[in-house]
Amino acid sequence: MKSSGGNVRRWWVVVVFAVAMAWVEAAVVYYLRTMVNRIEPYQQEPFPIIGGLGRAELVREAATLVMLLCVGLLAGRSWRSRLGFAAVAFGFWDIFYYVFLKLMCGWPHSLFDWDILFLLPLPWWGPVLAPMLIAVLMIWWGTLATRINTGPSAERLPWKSWSVNATGIALALYVFMADALGVAQQGADAVRNVLPTWFNWPLFVVALILMGVPIAQITLFRPRLIAPSTAEPVLADQTEASG
Repeated sequence: MKSSGGNVRRWWVVVVFAVAMAWVEAAVVYYLRTMVNRIEPYQQEPFPIIGGLGRAELVREAATLVMLLCVGLLAGRSWRSRLGFAAVAFGFWDIFYYVFLKLMCGWPHSLFDWDILFLLPLPWWGPVLAPMLIAVLMIWWGTLATRINTGPSAERLPWKSWSVNATGIALALYVFMADALGVAQQGADAVRNVLPTWFNWPLFVVALILMGVPIAQITLFRPRLIAPSTAEPVLADQTEASG
């Protein structure tokens, strides 16, 4: 057995990295939106095309996901803890991205301001609050995942829990991309220029609940899955790392 201090230190290093990366992300978006006069993204022609900025932005977003995944791979000692650290990084990055945008340019004005959340494979639209709620779930699950007992005798969550979670993720993605999907057959220009008028909060809340099922099971009903805070099983880490 060894102290969990290493796990805690890695958690904090990941958080510091994510917050610093959030500043870089916010600064880049601030520069781009200033260049195209779209500090507030919810307005006519939300995606003005200037040179190769569109293609560069798509690649930048993909690279951002790669960076967040890599920090999880470096911090974790098992496949579950690697995904957990990546989820923690994503959650803090997403939340502080909006915090820093607010500091830089005064936007968003409220948690219900519309934002273009992502561009791949289609533009995602939603109020700022929506991705922040998902970010909280990711931090919660990711923190638990870095502490789950993965020894040979450890109990596993049933696959049905993760199926429910995957269903919630699919529903959330649909809610974010529903407007773009609705005009997809009209071509790229229609997708770029669509402006949503209503966010499907009822379906999104259902998606959040479904995504939270494994978290609730671990936290409320199966706390024995969580390794004691005073110790971290060396054998489990080494076993899964080798797998």
